[in-house]
Amino acid sequence: MTETPNPNIIDADTLTGEMRPIRRVVVALGSNLGDRMGALQGAVDTIADTPDVWVTSVSPVYETEPVDAPDDSPMFLNAVVLADTTLAAHRLLDRALAVEDAYDRERSEVRNAPRTLDVDIIVVGDRRADDDQLTLPHPRAHERAFVLQPWHDLEPDAEIPGVGSIKELLDGLDGSGITRREDLALELQ
Repeated sequence: MTETPNPNIIDADTLTGEMRPIRRVVVALGSNLGDRMGALQGAVDTIADTPDVWVTSVSPVYETEPVDAPDDSPMFLNAVVLADTTLAAHRLLDRALAVEDAYDRERSEVRNAPRTLDVDIIVVGDRRADDDQLTLPHPRAHERAFVLQPWHDLEPDAEIPGVGSIKELLDGLDGSGITRREDLALELQ
């Protein structure tokens, strides 16, 4: 089960002395252009190198059919990263966008167009957000087997706050377009 961090456990910012709670973060990664595995591994490494973010585990890699994407879209490689952080959710989003940019992610007017790297923040503890930049929990994660299956591999009892158990959500989805790639593995530094 995804633990909601104890709000009494805090980390002090070394520069400002500000006290911030440590929260569990679930980050989904995907790539369907270029060196897909290289982009995923680079994202894991960059997230792990982020100050105030401690990566605790990385899921197996799955190859998945594109969802709600243009007809000619190539297959994705997907994985999930679990981490603990004291970063604010919007700062974490800024980092996710910077990681995508570092791997030449091109934004398109076409919804779900192929991309070198996609870094989605799924949950940040039990934090809720709904503004122009960030929605938490991720608004479509509960509909995506390519997010739920790798997450389930790491935390079978996890829940999406306000939505439900990832196991029950996964049981209600068609998992036919997702295949675990036993020949691929992401490394945690």
